[in-house]
Amino acid sequence: MELDFIYRRRSIRKFHPNPKISNADFQELLTAAMSAPSACAKDPWRFYVVRQPAMLEQIAAALPNGKFLPQAGNGIVVCGDLDRAHGNELSYMLQDCSAAIENLLLAAGVKGFGACWLGVHPREERVAALSRILKLSDKVIPLAVIAIGVPAEHQPPRNRYRAEAVQFID
Repeated sequence: MELDFIYRRRSIRKFHPNPKISNADFQELLTAAMSAPSACAKDPWRFYVVRQPAMLEQIAAALPNGKFLPQAGNGIVVCGDLDRAHGNELSYMLQDCSAAIENLLLAAGVKGFGACWLGVHPREERVAALSRILKLSDKVIPLAVIAIGVPAEHQPPRNRYRAEAVQFID
């Protein structure tokens, strides 16, 4: 089916230990991420590609559900820059960056990588920890961390369509 790449996108939490993803692959993944829609084309996203094991350990320590991050060997911290967001609005920044994250996750799956979205914002303690680790300015807000690597598990495709969540207005 034409949309199978969407149904195959699953959160992967088990990775072959520490394989590094090439700069060319990261550029392709981030090009896909930055192809996301953005309110008034403001593109408020910032991406920090982390492959340094010690920093991956620090980030994982700040994320209660991200202990597997160092095993992935690669992480992308997705941040939003409030000064670049449409109208300097947090809501637009969150929407734009979330669209970029979904593009990134879909692209990772198409390329055969495993990935998992780890939430940071709005948890203040997580935002503060990642801001400190990455030495971010007050206007750059860490929103999520994407663990990415070579999957050591396979999740079957699925969809979560629920007819009761849809109302057609004709």
